[in-house]
Amino acid sequence: MITELGHFALVLALAVALVQAVVPLVGAARGWRGWMGLGDTAALLQVLLVAVAFAALTHAFVTSDFSLALVTGNSHSAKPMLYKISGVWGNHEGSLLLWSLILASYGAAVAIWGGGLPPTLRARVLAVQGAIGVAFLAFLLFTSNPFLRLANPPFDGQDLNPLLQDPGLAFHPPFLYLGYVGLSMAFSFAIAALIGGRVDAAWARWVRPWTLAAWIFLTIGIAMGSWWAYYELGWGGFWFWDPVENASLMPWLFAAALLHSAIVVEKRESLKAWTILLAILGFGFSLIGTFIVRSGVITSVHAFANDPERGVFILLILAVFVGGGLTLFAARGAALQAKGVFGLVSRESALVFNNLLLSVAAFVVFIGTIWPLVAELFWDRKLSVGAPFFNAAFTPFIVALAVLLPLGAMLAWKRGDVPRAGRALVPVLLLSAGLAALAYSMQTQRSALGPIGLGLGAWVVFGSLADLWGRTGRQGFGERLARMTRLPRADWGKATAHIGFGITLFAVAALLSWKVEDIRVVQPGETFPLGRYDVTLVQVQTDLQGPNYLATQAELRVTRNGPQVTTLFPEKRVYPVTRMPTTEAAIDYGFWRDLYLVIGDQQENGGWTVRSYIEPFANWLWAGCLIMALGGGISLTDRRYRLAAGAAKAKAVTA
Repeated sequence: MITELGHFALVLALAVALVQAVVPLVGAARGWRGWMGLGDTAALLQVLLVAVAFAALTHAFVTSDFSLALVTGNSHSAKPMLYKISGVWGNHEGSLLLWSLILASYGAAVAIWGGGLPPTLRARVLAVQGAIGVAFLAFLLFTSNPFLRLANPPFDGQDLNPLLQDPGLAFHPPFLYLGYVGLSMAFSFAIAALIGGRVDAAWARWVRPWTLAAWIFLTIGIAMGSWWAYYELGWGGFWFWDPVENASLMPWLFAAALLHSAIVVEKRESLKAWTILLAILGFGFSLIGTFIVRSGVITSVHAFANDPERGVFILLILAVFVGGGLTLFAARGAALQAKGVFGLVSRESALVFNNLLLSVAAFVVFIGTIWPLVAELFWDRKLSVGAPFFNAAFTPFIVALAVLLPLGAMLAWKRGDVPRAGRALVPVLLLSAGLAALAYSMQTQRSALGPIGLGLGAWVVFGSLADLWGRTGRQGFGERLARMTRLPRADWGKATAHIGFGITLFAVAALLSWKVEDIRVVQPGETFPLGRYDVTLVQVQTDLQGPNYLATQAELRVTRNGPQVTTLFPEKRVYPVTRMPTTEAAIDYGFWRDLYLVIGDQQENGGWTVRSYIEPFANWLWAGCLIMALGGGISLTDRRYRLAAGAAKAKAVTA
């Protein structure tokens, strides 16, 4: 009964989304306030109905209702409760239902907190959101129905993919979807502005919180996914340039560019057309990521589905919304005339350069991701584009971005003075160069990557602090410190996000340059060196019983110059239901380094394969990402960037 209720709620949600897509749009065109106001009611009703459907599916997983095909294929009665719940979205159909729920929630958020928006703009935004909801609810019901029953239910299920039986599944996909779907709000605001034919500072201030929220969620989601892969897959890496990893990175880059471009629209009323285009492309690449994950056209360990029918449906969605948005942009973009004029050397120009670097970097990732498919379609050649290409093609743009950030932030609006801005950054430059030189002299291998990464990271971090300090005037030291505490939260948020970027940049370079790796066959009781440490394989226990798996567990003791540092217990697990093995790395987390140990298979001589890594500054990588997200959160609390900000200008924006 509950399952049928969830299915019925999903059908009703599709009908309500149709109403939301049509009625407010007609009302905005005719000036009928009643019809425009219906968009709010429809948005709230839609999220309620989709939430009922999601709750019904969750109930089926929690109670192990194997009469549902989805539960049978992705759950098991012996599975721990955490994975029964997270298993709801650990599959194509359930994750698409979560996507639809988040999409409806964003529309409801506009209905609840969009009181400061002009009625016509709010109605059009809700109508576009409703149209997107129609597309995904139709996709869900017609090709990916999560409520399909089995005529002869089995006694038990086939279990969830063992790689997904991890707490990371409970957090990583929801945060990613909050980011992916959040970019639909920027898209809806852009299409609403194109229909109305007006983009100004108030519009930029309204669209920024939604874009910022999406960027924050994407940052957290990508960081959590990287950490999950790091500790779960047992390979000792943090980024594989997998197509689905790239699918999350591309919209993140466009969202970052959109945030910076919207600043120029808000401050100077320039780059209007470019900002609209970025909003369309950001959501477009979210849809491209959805296509990559769910169509099966590109092989990936993250892919949910391999169904051409679903891929065609997603391509239709992509063609309708992105193609339609670009067509509307071509027709109406010329009307978005820029008002502000700025010099070649100015903060506006620096932000334009920032946008170009981020956008081109995103397209480089896109080309590398899609090129194997293009080669197979047109030349019948199977190609693999891996880390060497992406590292060589992507890194120069990020390096240029890091070099530009501190200087661009110090330039004045309209017409800047490079020597004046540069003078304030001379101490930062000297400090960064000194740290890089010190790192180069201290490392055992003469690699330039680590020291350059340290220098660039320090340049960004201390440059951000210098920018904050420069905003306090020229009074005494105490007065300047007091003024720093009174700076707008947006300034603190920007500096914090840039500091997080600098820390991440350094951590990536350190991991790639100074990592220590050792792979060998070890007999029980044998000791081997790992950098400055000694590792002893004490024993290996086999056939240990877990909640729903069998495990082989090694005991590895780590010492340094005699005293014991830690004892780690890596495992190899086999899940009897799926007969699939997994590797569980054992990690000793530290501030400066991680000790990362993995047990492999037993060899013919009785020894065991042991893979060992020293991961320098690994935790700095994810800490930097979280600091970036924190900076976005601080900016989001600035009263100027709340959704209702700019309400005083609402009367001026009537179209």
